[in-house]
Amino acid sequence: MEKPLVIVESPTKVKTLKKYLGNAFNVEATVGHIVDLPQKEIGIDVEHGFEPKYEVIPGKGKVVAKLRKAASESSEVYLAPDPDREGEAIAWHTAKVLEKKGRVFHRVLFHELTESAIKKAMSEPTALDRHKFDAQQIRRTLDRLVGYQVSPLLWRKVKSGLSAGRVQTVAVRLICERERAIYAFIPEEYWSITAHLEKPGAPPAFTAQLRTRDKKKLAVKNGEEAAAIVAALESLDFFVEKVEKKRVKKNPLPPFTTSKMQQESIKKLRMSAKKTMMVAQELYEGIELGPGEPVGLITYMRTDSTRIAPEAAQEALEFIGATFGKDYRPEKPRFFKNTKKVQDAHEAIRPTSVYNTPEKVAPFLSPDQQKLYRLVWQRFVASQMEPALLDKTTVSIQAGPYGFVATGQIVAFPGFTILYESAEDAADKDESKLPPLTAKDPLKRLAIEPRQHFTQPPPRFSEATLVKELEEQGIGRPSTYAAILSTIRDKNYVELIKGYFRPTELGFVVNDILVQSFTHIFDVSFTARMEDDLDRVETAQAEPIEVLSSFYGSFKGALDAASGTMVSVKGVGLPAGLSCPACGKPVNIKVGKNGPFLACTGYPECRFTSNYTRDEKGLVKAETVELPTVEETILCEKCGKEMAVRQGKFGPFLACTGYPKCKNTRNLGENGDKDKNGAARATGVKCPQDGCSGEIVEKRSRQGKIFFSCNRYPDCTYAIWDRPVPRP
Repeated sequence: MEKPLVIVESPTKVKTLKKYLGNAFNVEATVGHIVDLPQKEIGIDVEHGFEPKYEVIPGKGKVVAKLRKAASESSEVYLAPDPDREGEAIAWHTAKVLEKKGRVFHRVLFHELTESAIKKAMSEPTALDRHKFDAQQIRRTLDRLVGYQVSPLLWRKVKSGLSAGRVQTVAVRLICERERAIYAFIPEEYWSITAHLEKPGAPPAFTAQLRTRDKKKLAVKNGEEAAAIVAALESLDFFVEKVEKKRVKKNPLPPFTTSKMQQESIKKLRMSAKKTMMVAQELYEGIELGPGEPVGLITYMRTDSTRIAPEAAQEALEFIGATFGKDYRPEKPRFFKNTKKVQDAHEAIRPTSVYNTPEKVAPFLSPDQQKLYRLVWQRFVASQMEPALLDKTTVSIQAGPYGFVATGQIVAFPGFTILYESAEDAADKDESKLPPLTAKDPLKRLAIEPRQHFTQPPPRFSEATLVKELEEQGIGRPSTYAAILSTIRDKNYVELIKGYFRPTELGFVVNDILVQSFTHIFDVSFTARMEDDLDRVETAQAEPIEVLSSFYGSFKGALDAASGTMVSVKGVGLPAGLSCPACGKPVNIKVGKNGPFLACTGYPECRFTSNYTRDEKGLVKAETVELPTVEETILCEKCGKEMAVRQGKFGPFLACTGYPKCKNTRNLGENGDKDKNGAARATGVKCPQDGCSGEIVEKRSRQGKIFFSCNRYPDCTYAIWDRPVPRP
């Protein structure tokens, strides 16, 4: 009997769907994309409308064969990959692979994997969305055009194995520019003056901050000014000038979008953006809450919308009333407005049912799943609760011409905060409590505390703040943030040190030459405009060919120019701002097999090279290396001139002073000592190779590592890493 075929993206979903669809449908999975652009060529026909060339991804042949077999007896195929651009592309490519006369394809969008949502989606299938597919295909084409044409430039000019990306390079640029802003920052001194006060007979003691002198804002710039003010205050009486009290309403935040979930997960759970998305995918695709009972616990996790379904909001209100009481339940659901650039294809991230409380589902979840689900559940339920009410008090205090301010805050009604507070909310809790104060109350001065401060440089990006910056700048989309953060670290362009991104030296080099040659292409605002163009294609407001042609015209001009003008960091290098300690000529930064290093521009006459570091201002500092000494004169066996100790990328070595006419070099022992013939350092151990009369000597490899080998090389190739001893 013929059955319709349902095709999803992830194998995890198959079990969930089979439970709710029963035997009426066959269910199979594509396991991600099944076709893509070829790996070994660009795969884009620029001359013929940027036509992409797709092929089955290596290793996916068995999946394709399985899908064809499953579809062989089905005249109806329901394509149900994820409800986003990537999912739409998988649906289109699957339809192309399974295309057959008379076969009908439906598009099904599962925004949550619950019984009601699955059956509703299956009863309301739509057509494939050409515009959404076009938007994905353009993004893939743009990324391929940039990656496959700029990366080879980096291989030639910098180092093999490097890569450039339309979005990843902009992310690295943000990190590099922030680091240089930190280097350039000059701290400025300022002082705060705090008065420790109390109202006689009315504890507690409290603090007030100096703000004005003669009713004008006061900035204390140095210790002398601070000392003079403190001295003046010691003889002045303090009294309350006025007290202002007001009740402040604090509304809950919207449910999570993808980027906000990543940011909060990084801050609160110490879970990376990549890990957060992996765990969220598991919660979306289905968790077994009992034998044979897989349930999707959250809605689709890639979204930039704060929209929520009215029925979900109403369910939350009922739960709040029953669980927390009527004081915490608003009369009507709370809905949140989206910003203009939001696609709004999906709801915000929320639990599929608020009655699946974190405590109820905890036994079925891993520790990471528990933590993330609790975060999503609490954020959503809190979004539908009553606001918190805060009573804030501001007290103006006078001491002669000096004005101080003391602030206090108490929670009049906790509202949503009994369930959830964001990372920022938690850091902004109750301020110091104040005693009951009224105008003209005299105050007792307990102490005056001056404190020195310095202005701080802009902070480095953490994973959370970089995601926030990418979102605010309009770079990338919710589905790409985790991949961007992962890629720039994998390529060794940046490091995450104590939770904050820093560019590596390789990152600086690659960023500098790319920005210099492709200023426009890797510009933040230009990249953001490209994202807007992709959104316009998805909503049928722009034609794909127009977007591609406009981009490629600008890109091709920069690419052609860069091919001839981009600095070779392998050859010429980038200025380091230093002079060679050996000959006085400028030193440049070059990149070798082991990364960036310093090299004299006087090469080959001067062969100075060195590793380097940067100081707190970003200035390059050559690492000083003390060269070993050779007590005896060693002559070059090729030209007879004296051999001298030189420093190379892999350590010290002996080189002929007749360079460049004679390029003879030799290995140098750890302590620089040689025998009278300049041979490698002897160990006194005979070669153990059968029939060999040689002796084991100490040598240094090209990578600078010490090893031991027979002195009759190449006639005898015996070699070991461990120092030999003269016994079996």
